[in-house]
Amino acid sequence: MPSRSVGLIPIDKPPGVTSRHVVDVVSRAAAAATAGHAGTLDPISSGVVVVCLGRATKLVEFLHGLPKSYRGSFLLGRSSPSDDIEQPVELEADPRRPGLAEIDAALGGFRGEILQRPCDFSAVRVAGRRAYELARRGREMTLEPKRVTIHRLELVRYDWPRLVLDVTCSSGTYIRGLGRDLAVACGTRAVMEALVRTAVGPFSREASLPLDEVTPETVAAAIEPPLAAVAHLPRVVVDAAAAEAVATCGMLPATAVSGVDSEAEAVAAVDTEGRLAGVLRPHAGGWRMRPNFLAT
Repeated sequence: MPSRSVGLIPIDKPPGVTSRHVVDVVSRAAAAATAGHAGTLDPISSGVVVVCLGRATKLVEFLHGLPKSYRGSFLLGRSSPSDDIEQPVELEADPRRPGLAEIDAALGGFRGEILQRPCDFSAVRVAGRRAYELARRGREMTLEPKRVTIHRLELVRYDWPRLVLDVTCSSGTYIRGLGRDLAVACGTRAVMEALVRTAVGPFSREASLPLDEVTPETVAAAIEPPLAAVAHLPRVVVDAAAAEAVATCGMLPATAVSGVDSEAEAVAAVDTEGRLAGVLRPHAGGWRMRPNFLAT
C-alpha cells in the first residue's frame, strides 16, 4: 500500500492490548506517515477503535463527538479504587442483593442528561496531573461531576452478582462510573469486569477489521475515505472557483455557502467529484476551511 494512505478504518481491538498498539499495527500495514485513533479503549476493554491515517488524523475531533455504544458487564457486591477489576477488588461483607425490578426501575434515573463524577483512575486532569497518576500515589482528590448524555441504557441480563448493560452515550462518559453509580442507587457497590465498544457512531464492531487480520491487503480493502469521518455534518459542494479561492487563502465569503443553517458550527465541503475538500467553520462573517485538504 502506498505511503500516501489517507482515510480511516475501524478496528476490532481484542482485550489485553492498548489502543496505541492498534494504531501502530495498522499504520505499519498501511505504510502511513501519520496515524492516530478517535477514542481510547483501556486494555481491559475490546471493540471498535477507529484509526485515522494520513491527513484524516485532522478529523479526529469530529469522530470524538460521535455517540458511542457499549456492552458492559459488572459484578455487584464489591468495589475497587478504579471501579473495575484492574485494581484490587474488595468484597462487601454482607452485600444487599437488589431484585430485577429494582434495578430496572433505577435505570430510568440514568437516562438522558446526567451529572457523572469521573472515575479516580481516569485521564481527567487535576491541577495539571492525570487523575490516575495521583490515584496510584494514594493522593486524595476531588473530581467535579460533568454533564454527559445517556441516549440508551438497557438491561441485558441480571444473575447475581453479574449485571450486563447495553449503553449508548455521549463522548466522555465513564461506563464503569455508570455501573458504580447504578449499584449505589440500588444500595450496593459494583466493579466492571468487561467492556465491549460495539459502535462509534456509524462504525459498528461487526463491520470492523479484527486486529489479528490486519495486513497491507486487508487494510487497503477496508480503508474508508476521509469523508466518512464527517458524514454526520451538513454538506456543501464547492465548485472549481471556490476551490481555487480556498486553496490559496483558506477562506470563503458567506455567499459562497448556501442551503446550510447559519448556526452550523462545521460544514463538510466536498469537491465536484464528491471528495472531502475540508471542513468549513464560521469566521469573520465568512467561512474558514480547517482542515483544508485543498491547500498545497
